[in-house]
Amino acid sequence: MLILSVESTCDETAVAVTENGRRVLTDQIFSQADLHAVYGGVVPEIASRSHVEVISRLADRAVEAAGVGKHDLDAIAVSYAPGLIGAVLVGVNFAKSAAMALDIPLIPVHHVRGHIAANYLAFPELEPPFLCLAISGGNTMLVDVRDYTDMRVLGRTRDDAAGECFDKSARVLGLPYPGGAPIDALARTGRDDAYVLPRPAVGENPYDMSFSGLKTAVINLAHHAEQTGEPLDAPGLAASLCRAISEMLVSRTMAAAAELGYKKIAVAGTGYVGLSLAVLLSQHNEVTAVDILPEKVEKINRWEPPFRDDDLELFMAEHETRGLQLSATTDPSVYASADYVILAVPTNYDPKRNYFDCSAVENVL
Repeated sequence: MLILSVESTCDETAVAVTENGRRVLTDQIFSQADLHAVYGGVVPEIASRSHVEVISRLADRAVEAAGVGKHDLDAIAVSYAPGLIGAVLVGVNFAKSAAMALDIPLIPVHHVRGHIAANYLAFPELEPPFLCLAISGGNTMLVDVRDYTDMRVLGRTRDDAAGECFDKSARVLGLPYPGGAPIDALARTGRDDAYVLPRPAVGENPYDMSFSGLKTAVINLAHHAEQTGEPLDAPGLAASLCRAISEMLVSRTMAAAAELGYKKIAVAGTGYVGLSLAVLLSQHNEVTAVDILPEKVEKINRWEPPFRDDDLELFMAEHETRGLQLSATTDPSVYASADYVILAVPTNYDPKRNYFDCSAVENVL
């Protein structure tokens, strides 16, 4: 079965062709990051107009790159929510029109469920049940994936998402949009205890999160330094922010895994959370080792897939001083032997150019 899939929920237009739900024949992406960078965030009207301009041509390119014809398609799938309403409507109306013209079924796909399901493309051996930390744009949530279509949200952000916290903090620090990658790069040169930042707990649900106060704390520190003439330790503030976000995510993730008895943890979405999250996950008191599939470590910015054995050895050597215990293997039997297996999805892989846009994918192991 060949399915043409359309995504336009935010600032990227994407069209893919998949075969039998497991093989990606092509994934064509048009990023609007440059259009929104001047504003420090996504402008919904600009996003919608850009989708209108490119979606038809991108679909044609996807079909051509997949080596199939339009009439070979068996169905059209489209992200219908959540997302920017104007942007979503562009993709939905295009998909509806294409499905009607070709007289084939239209499949509505929930945005976050799509991110979670992308794990099955990256890791064909993965099967439910497992715990998933979904970090996608305006969404940050912990999901109990009981079966392929049976999912339960354990906790979610009550306000800003982790990605929004990065973007808004980056703006006040004078860093470009999207803010995740620049903040992570800056954080590597700073001390993560330079500033004391809040880690809010909200409501009665221990798995719910809030990032609005954390974002405000960063903004206030930057404004205070500017107004008083005091020096601002930007690398230290960036490192402290990464640590705060990572600890908030990790504590809830590991608590949920312990409560549910899960040993498989997947990370889904395009939220950029930095290597600090991977380090904290693997340094958690209950984790003695993390097994990594080498060909899936697409998050190391200076490397391009496929990764060689010496790449993994170099990565592990660089992190030994931070107490990170890693073992590299391509054997899926690690699912049974490892204390925890932490997976991540390569969301921005371009098979024609054979590289990952590491600034736009989740930077975890």
